[in-house]
Amino acid sequence: MELPAPGDAPLQATAAAEAGESPVALSLAAQLESLLYAAGEPAALSALAAALDATPGEIEAALEELSAQYQARGIRLQRLGNRVRLVTAPEMAERIQKFLGLEEVNRLSQAALETLAIIAYNQPITKPQLEMIRGVNCDGVINTLVARNLVQELGRADTVGHPMRYGVSFDFLGYFGLRGVHELPPVEKLDALPIQGSPEVSRES
Repeated sequence: MELPAPGDAPLQATAAAEAGESPVALSLAAQLESLLYAAGEPAALSALAAALDATPGEIEAALEELSAQYQARGIRLQRLGNRVRLVTAPEMAERIQKFLGLEEVNRLSQAALETLAIIAYNQPITKPQLEMIRGVNCDGVINTLVARNLVQELGRADTVGHPMRYGVSFDFLGYFGLRGVHELPPVEKLDALPIQGSPEVSRES
């Protein structure tokens, strides 16, 4: 019997479906992994639940299962709020950079790092609040962090003047090799925060 060529697999799957054959059953975690792999951007948990006809609780359990499986693999789950995506393991940053021929990303200035730390530990935070903590004007450094996609706008605050609120982004997590803001070290141990030198490579990159 002649074996099918690898490229024929999608066609065979389609033919099997048209013939009424049932596809191989996958666990919810495996189905979730497929959606995250195919996603072009961080996926909302609500969208994943709707696509898989699952409850939020079932999605959370499947994410925990995947996260545990990935500890021994080169993939990690990265989560920010109610969105999640697949990224490469931060330990592989230098080798991936070498493999892809990427130039080294410039390090952040001390002012940018200080501002980023304040935002990370106090988000959502407005520019007036940030400037009150730092004691200096933060227009330039905020613009830089937003331009580098390390900080994102979270909508306007319901206070006088309705200033913009800021929080960290997925690229922030990648820059520091974190799976989520829950992995931020205690404030007194900020010097131990790992800086990868280049963002993690997301699956879609």
